Amino acid sequence: MQTVNMLEAKSSLSKLVAAIESGAETEVILARNGRPVARIVPLSAATSGVRIGIAKGQFAVPAGLDRQDPEMVILFDEGT
Repeated sequence: MQTVNMLEAKSSLSKLVAAIESGAETEVILARNGRPVARIVPLSAATSGVRIGIAKGQFAVPAGLDRQDPEMVILFDEGT
């Protein structure tokens, strides 16, 4: 963990960010007048969430599946 005053951070921001990106530093503390005020940390890897279509072709949907549920039939047949 490295502590950097604001003036130094302004002049070397790209170096500080590069140190975070490379893993040389896990966090950098920014200080104003010697007092810590902010922290630069790496972003965690973004989770992709649920991917639509990831199981495509791995199972078969029975024909007339929606017709088995009377409520679904009413919902979808109302517009026709």
